[in-house]
Amino acid sequence: MAELILFNKPFQVLSQFTDPRHTPEVPSRATLADWIPQRDVYPAGRLDYDSEGLLLLTSDGPLQHRIASPRHKMAKTYWVQVEGELSEKALTQLARGVDLKDGRTRPARARRIEPPPVWPRTPPVRYRAAIPTSWLELTLTEGRNRQVRRMTAAVGFPTLRLIRYRIGDWTLEGLRPGEYRTVTVHSPAATTAPAKPGKVPAHRRRRFRAP
Repeated sequence: MAELILFNKPFQVLSQFTDPRHTPEVPSRATLADWIPQRDVYPAGRLDYDSEGLLLLTSDGPLQHRIASPRHKMAKTYWVQVEGELSEKALTQLARGVDLKDGRTRPARARRIEPPPVWPRTPPVRYRAAIPTSWLELTLTEGRNRQVRRMTAAVGFPTLRLIRYRIGDWTLEGLRPGEYRTVTVHSPAATTAPAKPGKVPAHRRRRFRAP
């Protein structure tokens, strides 16, 4: 058995415990250390500094590899706010695969959704009165660098806000930004048998603090 931390990473937080750019002259950006007291766990995969949502951490090497390795094709679902009125043509392109500089993306699941019940972002997304925005749900089985943003830009709809909602069977359900919970899973076959999360102990809840 292994412990897995489900963390709702806030906007503008690094997916690591230290900031490599930090020097006596350069202030540190917000890191995982500002929310998670454990220092013997490591992220299973990445989530960009300017993205939000589910990040998984564990001290179990095989479990970390199973979650993060592209070879296992673990599905990841994102809620994406884009600039413009999303078209069916763009959704079809996203689902079939988009040609990027590093090759064509794998087939994905893409559908338009109503604005999800998410928290306000700090700072807020920029709004322009003359340009509407749309939300889509995008599920990928690969994890290239800034892939979602590049995909939506390639079909003509730049990403304004990006929230990862699900990794495999685990979701953000019940977690506010900056909060986390710990579940016990079977290692390394965690993709098929996540434990049911119970009530989050008070000492494992951390409230969001603006960086």
